Amino acid sequence: MSNTDTAPAEVTCANSEFTGVLHPREVPLGGPRAMLVRRTLPQRDRSMIGAWCFADHYGPHDIRAAGRGMDVPPHPHTGLQTVSWLFEGLIEHRDSAGVHAMVRPGELNLMTAGAGICHSEVSTAETTILHGVQLWVALPDAARDTDRGFAHYAPPPQVLDGATLRVFLGQLADSQSPVHTFTPLLGAQIDLDPGATLTLDVDPGFEHGVLLDQGVIEVCGTTLAVADLAYQAPGPAQLQLANRGDGPARAILLGGPPFTEELVMWWNFVGRSHDDIATYRELWQAGDVRFGDVQGYTGRVARLPAPPLPNGRLKPRPRPSG
Repeated sequence: MSNTDTAPAEVTCANSEFTGVLHPREVPLGGPRAMLVRRTLPQRDRSMIGAWCFADHYGPHDIRAAGRGMDVPPHPHTGLQTVSWLFEGLIEHRDSAGVHAMVRPGELNLMTAGAGICHSEVSTAETTILHGVQLWVALPDAARDTDRGFAHYAPPPQVLDGATLRVFLGQLADSQSPVHTFTPLLGAQIDLDPGATLTLDVDPGFEHGVLLDQGVIEVCGTTLAVADLAYQAPGPAQLQLANRGDGPARAILLGGPPFTEELVMWWNFVGRSHDDIATYRELWQAGDVRFGDVQGYTGRVARLPAPPLPNGRLKPRPRPSG
């Protein structure tokens, strides 16, 4: 998914000492009349959770009422992996590695940009409701120029006492995803029955984030609103979630060891310097083979142009202090 801000800000904040709840801001996806997404990462207080560097939550979005669904023209990425996860709806994915795939509820689609890729995302004509999350993972320096790639995985549900887990990346409880990542990661959907409390054994070397999708969930004593992201720093070996509502609740759990490399993240590019980003932008605007072409997209414009760079030089994200 593209960051469609027309004047995207550079991300210069560090993995701070912040421990608490991040509240989302609304961003139009594809223009002011398009559907809104709720963005929790990156923020000034906390820009990453492990290698997770971007998190959008959207829906339930009634396409019939809005008159328009998701239509994101071909756009570029570098130095990251995109993670698409739906709760409802159907999205058609095409990319310059020649992949044509569908994003379905409860099934992971992971695209590796590496040195450069472009892709499009369009909700299908049969889709009436769109509801899901879009996440990015920063690649470590040793892998940021890797080849383009794509992986699909439908995790089987693991039923616990009052809860159901779907682990799409990493390992949790008795579930383990076979999908390769370039740093240790955890990504899982957690569904909680009304009144249920779930205590999970987690890696104490990981930092964790709990993104609430629906219902009323309390995480480590703090009650979340929809699209809030609760953060837990490394150290604890357990994470507790409790459903405090009258109906079912659902959340996405993210985790990973603190990412210690300096990054510059601007628009849809992840690099290490201003010059990296400026070069990526110039190559994309010139139609360079670095990003390839998407075949079969018939949307409103052939490709999404890059916004202008800011006047000053982009600064790398400082290394975390601890």
